[in-house]
Amino acid sequence: MKKSTFLFALAMLALASACHQPEYVQPTADRQGITSLAAYFAFGPYEGQELGRLEIADPDVDRYVIPIPWYFPETSNDITTPYLTRVRVRASLEANCKIEPALSVLDLTEENHFTYTDATGTSRNIIITGERVKSSKCELLSFSLKRPMLNGIIDKSTRQVSLITANDLSVAEATVTLSAHATISPDPAEAHNYNEGFTFTVTADDGTTKADYYVVKNVPQKIDYGVNTTSAEKLFNLDPSSGLGLPAFNTQANVSLAVLDSWLIVNMGDGSAPKYFNKIMATAGGTLKIGNAVPTGAIASDEQDHLLLCNLAEPGEVFNIWKTSSVSQAPELLYSFTNNQDLQLGLEMKVIGDVEKEAVISVTYPGLAGVTTSGRFHAIHIVGGEVVSSEVIDLFTASGGAFFWGSGPANSTCVVAGSPRMDGGWYSSAYSENSLRWFKQDLSLGSIIPGEGVGESEDAPGGGYYVNGNVDPNNLDTKCFNNARYLVLFVSNHFPKWWPGPQLYVFDITGGSLSDRIYNSPQLVFSVPFMYNEQYQTGSNEGFGACGDAILAPSADGYMLYIYYYDHFSGMIGGYSLDCIKR
Repeated sequence: MKKSTFLFALAMLALASACHQPEYVQPTADRQGITSLAAYFAFGPYEGQELGRLEIADPDVDRYVIPIPWYFPETSNDITTPYLTRVRVRASLEANCKIEPALSVLDLTEENHFTYTDATGTSRNIIITGERVKSSKCELLSFSLKRPMLNGIIDKSTRQVSLITANDLSVAEATVTLSAHATISPDPAEAHNYNEGFTFTVTADDGTTKADYYVVKNVPQKIDYGVNTTSAEKLFNLDPSSGLGLPAFNTQANVSLAVLDSWLIVNMGDGSAPKYFNKIMATAGGTLKIGNAVPTGAIASDEQDHLLLCNLAEPGEVFNIWKTSSVSQAPELLYSFTNNQDLQLGLEMKVIGDVEKEAVISVTYPGLAGVTTSGRFHAIHIVGGEVVSSEVIDLFTASGGAFFWGSGPANSTCVVAGSPRMDGGWYSSAYSENSLRWFKQDLSLGSIIPGEGVGESEDAPGGGYYVNGNVDPNNLDTKCFNNARYLVLFVSNHFPKWWPGPQLYVFDITGGSLSDRIYNSPQLVFSVPFMYNEQYQTGSNEGFGACGDAILAPSADGYMLYIYYYDHFSGMIGGYSLDCIKR
């Protein structure tokens, strides 16, 4: 881990110093005083997760009321009342300030009295308490007609919903997704006339905050190329175990993701049926109908709402890829062949394009633990909905032995195609390599961009990228969107108790080559460099959970690009959206 080990030791020493109350506190703000108070669950299924936070603008206030959400998780109906009598509270203080007695577990239904002393030695009495508050969110998150089946395009800046169709919409019914616990009127399930436009009012759970949305038959104008980077919006970031009922970090798994229509689909790779969730809010949807499919391998999705599932095939076994277009429709066999390599196949699978027209499917052969590494993957080219080529490609041989990966899932990787036409080459990044590489169609090295900062010490805290023994930079996907081609790289955390945490990067690979470094490449269009402060840290530094996945998912109408990630070890699943609407 080179210099990062030294940095980690210093970070841990600083953390230990900050935890001693009421001793000297390292600066956490640019001004004197208490800058924030955070409340954390002290017991129950969400223990350790943040329950509420108060940002403090007035340094002279004496009574601090921490706002506690009415429900937790926000999308559930689980009220927070039972937790308020035992809440762990932590303060962010400026240097040499202190609170006495030391903050610990408090009853936020009561007024808790403390003495606050600032850096000059001046003391005053303060009160810390809490108050449950209902959400003020009132967004219309999705709008879909029942007949004809049509998803509306929501411009969040203008609150206009465009219905792109030539059909008569004078009598049409709709379904909607709203902010948690918000309401809408009139009822969209009733028939309304959208030919000339119709206005709905969304009211937040607090009963007072409102927003009007105008729905009309219309075609919003797109920008000429790629995503509108100003449209990036965080959808959710949850603990998959306590938030979605998925297996805990210490459960052995091989996580993979896909998107089908309105659903985000999660596969644990253990042969059980994948679960699906609302792709905007991550609320539970159900269990995927799998029929005769055996999802012991990975799942993937293309650019036109087709879901692929595969099995994990040992040497000499038959490898199958199944396809479906609905969560309620049993998959059908798309392609099958015998694995004639000496390594298993199916742990990682990716697809770019449309499998009913033209697409490339890439399936990685991981190394064998304690025996051998690997540089091989299987490339399947589909044209006109039919497989026209199926071949094993070895990047280890092509690179002269310079590029390889280990056993899966933690030490393996996935290889992704740069184009549905087999002319875009291949991209990969592995745990053993501090770089993201592009191999051209002829397998010559087109570009290589390193991940570490200059001298590595510059990675923190200035936004650099950390590729070392703490993280797994091996989760990738590629997709075409609005005349551009994009690649996502998600770096999951092999040791989630250690800095820096998961990292998310999206690159424009239309030109093929990448340059500079991963975290400041000119081809970088969107990034979340450090998720440490957002992650729930439910994992540990040992177990079976060091696996993850990331996907790009263009909407079938071509207006939205969704990005999803899953870090099993860190206990984190989340997503972002971008669009190409001209504003």
